[in-house]
Amino acid sequence: MNELEHNELGKALWKIVDQLRGAMTADDLRDCMLFFLLLRHLSDNYEATAKRELGKDYPELAKEDRRTPLTVWYEHNVADIEEFEAKMRRKTHYVIKPNYLWSSIVEMARVENIDLINTLETGFKFIENESFSSAFYSLFSEINLFSASQGKNYNERNMSLCNIIKEIARALANFSTDDDAMDNAYEYLIGQFAAVSKNRSGEFYTPQQVSTLLSAIVTLDSQDPYLGKKEYIGSVYDFACGSGSLLLNVRNQFSKNGIGKIYGQELNKATCNLARMNMLLHGLKDNEFEIIHGNSLDNDWGTIREVNPNKIPRFDAVVSNPPFSCRWEPSELLNEDARFKNYGLAPKSAADFAFLLHGFHYLKQEGTMAIILPRGVLSRGKAEGRIRTKLLKDGHIDAIIGLPANLFFSTGIPVCVLVLKKCKKYDDVLFINAVEHFEKGKRQNRLTEKQIEKVVSTYQYRKGQDRYSRRVTMEEIEEKGFDLNIAKYVCTAEAEKEIDLHATNAELTKLEGKIEAANQTHNVFLKEMDLPILP
Repeated sequence: MNELEHNELGKALWKIVDQLRGAMTADDLRDCMLFFLLLRHLSDNYEATAKRELGKDYPELAKEDRRTPLTVWYEHNVADIEEFEAKMRRKTHYVIKPNYLWSSIVEMARVENIDLINTLETGFKFIENESFSSAFYSLFSEINLFSASQGKNYNERNMSLCNIIKEIARALANFSTDDDAMDNAYEYLIGQFAAVSKNRSGEFYTPQQVSTLLSAIVTLDSQDPYLGKKEYIGSVYDFACGSGSLLLNVRNQFSKNGIGKIYGQELNKATCNLARMNMLLHGLKDNEFEIIHGNSLDNDWGTIREVNPNKIPRFDAVVSNPPFSCRWEPSELLNEDARFKNYGLAPKSAADFAFLLHGFHYLKQEGTMAIILPRGVLSRGKAEGRIRTKLLKDGHIDAIIGLPANLFFSTGIPVCVLVLKKCKKYDDVLFINAVEHFEKGKRQNRLTEKQIEKVVSTYQYRKGQDRYSRRVTMEEIEEKGFDLNIAKYVCTAEAEKEIDLHATNAELTKLEGKIEAANQTHNVFLKEMDLPILP
């Protein structure tokens, strides 16, 4: 059982969600709950840094004084505020005014201050536009403080928020809220919200065990995985990043400074904001990540939409779990797009290879890409068959990993992981068939740590194992029409045990003799008792 599953703080916070789910929508609850956790994290870090910076000038308040120390300091040091905030920007990379700190908001909720909603609204705008050096425009745009689900009028909605904040503050007060505990609680809640989300919105979350598998693979030495994990990668990119958990899992493979910068793009605006909040809550500074709202298939991100080949950004690692087989609209212009020009366009009915080619285009020559896709991409023909064949002939597909069904919240279909490289050491393709290796759960199946380690170890050392993995030559793949259906190369069915007919016949003859001898002995006794003998 991993840390997220027995996270007591996460479970306590989820109980609050359960209590309120009848009164508020799951999405409204998610946005409120996760924002307040973020505000608590930012506030705690900010106040702790301020206390160190101000030293003996940091106000020591009596218990009955419900104001925050920074509120008092601001009141008595108006002339020094600008210099103080400039120093805090250098230390923490952001500023939060005293009346927007979590402790101030909790106090307003405690006394049921009628101005709570208005304070939160202005606080949102300040954090979005002024707090950080890199402005987080529209970070809280999807949070509806005036939602009708919270009450019929302002007063009812204000009271509803007061109650939510008091419950969250009570839960936080009863548990450790160090960085690791808060990180795990946040991840736990994201997973729980994904599980109860409707209309396929659970797609924003990749289960932790699957994230761990992909992360472990892309952080191995790309040219020779035998050498183990890299010490550092300059960048990682996820073009359909959802809540950002997959990107954070790659970061978790290293020590604090193991990644230069994280890049992500997400089509759903609310989910994009969730990802940005996730980065901040996990302690990343605003200059350590860039998460953009937009459509990666349209390549509408100016930072990477560069036509000069010498200026195109490339990433050391690319990971993604894009929406499966979604429809898209490939235009005539895209035929000349550098991402697709050498491979062709994916069909309108399934954008799977369009996503793959987009990510692959931005991979460094020495980088590694791992992408989760439905298994149909391994064998479907026509346009997808041509793309797959070209990737194989060019030597870019390094490994195919088959995973069990029902691992995801949004779909029960079995999926696969494609590992791609622009320059790879081996001229074969490694197939890993892990479809039967899982732990059955109530709602979803899951991969255990040992099962993840087995997949990663098999990939790292390129091991062949009966009914599990095999290195397949390009000649054999070509003979099979460049069909990558895993079962064609690694069959999990147990071979029927061979029967030695001669030995079996001898054994049966021996048994017949024993039966005849036993009958004769038995008939002797039957005769003595004047009973009918056996035939």
